[in-house]
Amino acid sequence: MFPFRVPLDRWISDAVDFLVRELGAVFDGFSAFVYFMVDNLKDGMLTLHPLILMAVIVAITWYMAGWRNSLFAVIGLLLTENIGLWQAFVETLALVLTAEILVMVVGLPLGIYAAKNDRFDSIIRPVLDFMQTMPAFVYLIPAVMFFGLGLVPGVVATFVFALPPLIRLTNLGIRQVPKELTEAADAFGATDMQKLFKVQVPVAKATIMAGVNQSIMLGLSMVVIAAMIGAGGLGEDVLRGIQRLQVGQGFEAGLVVVILAIILDRITAGIGARKNNG
Repeated sequence: MFPFRVPLDRWISDAVDFLVRELGAVFDGFSAFVYFMVDNLKDGMLTLHPLILMAVIVAITWYMAGWRNSLFAVIGLLLTENIGLWQAFVETLALVLTAEILVMVVGLPLGIYAAKNDRFDSIIRPVLDFMQTMPAFVYLIPAVMFFGLGLVPGVVATFVFALPPLIRLTNLGIRQVPKELTEAADAFGATDMQKLFKVQVPVAKATIMAGVNQSIMLGLSMVVIAAMIGAGGLGEDVLRGIQRLQVGQGFEAGLVVVILAIILDRITAGIGARKNNG
């Protein structure tokens, strides 16, 4: 139909090659920083006896989500240890937590700024649409080119895929704060920072925590995909089960991913409810 083809693939490849060539030192430094975070978090949790780490997770679950959810955590974590997937569980937990820390560091300020600036909101909205609709596998290509194979590109790909919900819901939560409250803060002479952290963020905390919850769930959905580039963890066991047609092994690892997802979901939901009530 058209007399020419738009060389979009070549443009993107050239752009990625340019970034790798010109900003290689920056990517190496960021890669070292992320590896330091995730590796030390993983090693720190693995140095603890499994029962001690289980007790910590169960205690947090009890405090944030009640005894019923903590009972589920006990059963799920003991099952994880029993079937020999505790180390993979900890590796996946470290990857997801590291990615979520990065998501919060980047997503919260961007969401707040989008709520304060309509022009920035109109610019970032299509970017977030693009990030959420792009197939997750596509993120593996630049992640590998920029950061190689292993944990770091897995964390980066998870971070990019899980970032949009937190920005969107932080933006939404701040915008939904009643104008009467902000006007009252202005009447009392509050500065912009005081109004943000003493009025807007506390009122919007339930919505913001929903964004944290959704980003964690999306991060867990990247576990198997990240394993394709050497991220390890439970995704590697699921991937091995697929490759070798070992249904039982794949189901076990998938079940542990579900256990981890439910525990983190209940904890973050409990934090949101607790903050909202407080």
